Amino acid sequence: MNDLKPRAIRLLARREHSRAELARKLSPHGSPEEVDTVLTELQNANLLSDARFADSYLRSQGARLGAAKLRQTLRGKGVAEETIAARLAAADLPDELERVRTLWARKFGSAPTDAREWARQARFLQSRGFGTDVIRKVLKELAE
Repeated sequence: MNDLKPRAIRLLARREHSRAELARKLSPHGSPEEVDTVLTELQNANLLSDARFADSYLRSQGARLGAAKLRQTLRGKGVAEETIAARLAAADLPDELERVRTLWARKFGSAPTDAREWARQARFLQSRGFGTDVIRKVLKELAE
């Protein structure tokens, strides 16, 4: 346990982590009880916060990912569903349609010429977590 807290602080100094993510990184270095104790201490000292981690992640990835992908990734990092919903609502992100247009322009730049190209562009945007309705709207606008 002696080296768990400094190790956790070093990890947090590099970037924000969720509690679950930090627990996973610390687990090889101590017992589950010791890790939980250190994480609770860090949360009580306000050095560890899932909400702050979610805000940081949304700031860095929000402009190029859709809400579904952002939500899925945060869930995978162990952030609670209520925290995700609150942080997404509070995030200062452009609307989904604007983000799709920006990402599409950066990646492709020219309208799809055939059904195969249309499908390729749609798959790319869908892999980034954008909804099919938004993707169809943007690609339809481009075809006109």
